[in-house]
Amino acid sequence: MYMKHLDFFREGIRNIRTTGTITRSSRFLCREMIRPFHFEKAKIIVELGAGDGVITRHILDRMSADSKLISFEVNDKFCEILRNIHDPRLVVVEDSAEHIGTQLQEHGFDHADYIVSALPFLSLPKDLGTDILRKSAAALRPGGVFTQMQYSLLLKHLYESIFDKVTLRFVPLNVPPAFVFICEKANEK
Repeated sequence: MYMKHLDFFREGIRNIRTTGTITRSSRFLCREMIRPFHFEKAKIIVELGAGDGVITRHILDRMSADSKLISFEVNDKFCEILRNIHDPRLVVVEDSAEHIGTQLQEHGFDHADYIVSALPFLSLPKDLGTDILRKSAAALRPGGVFTQMQYSLLLKHLYESIFDKVTLRFVPLNVPPAFVFICEKANEK
């Protein structure tokens, strides 16, 4: 069950710095966010900024029975909605994404195969955003992929400075239209 559109809008307005939006991501954007993932091989996926679970549900629909999804969210109302998704593969973490490494270890994992993020990096303090991105890159397995949705290209240089390869996709069927950054970590040599 999702939050009603009007309630989501109100929550977005009330907490715009942490939600980064007043509308839920479209199914087109959700699909594009997880398109680079090889679900048949994924054991651990991390979601940053899960919101009310719109991308979460797309991930769970594709995941194998023996994989885990660790979803980070700082908004307690969104966490309550996420906890009502009764799926044993889902772990809801009510914590800041900057603790990704610690939380992975606490749940028995050394790394994530994939990370999907809807964090509003443009509205976060610059140092915090950079720290989260660096810790996310460190938490990825070699050959892993981090996807990020953004409404602008202003931070493209930041992703390129942290990840080994960055490609873009544009999703016009979203309000507002969005970009998906596909950030890859190189395989070990």
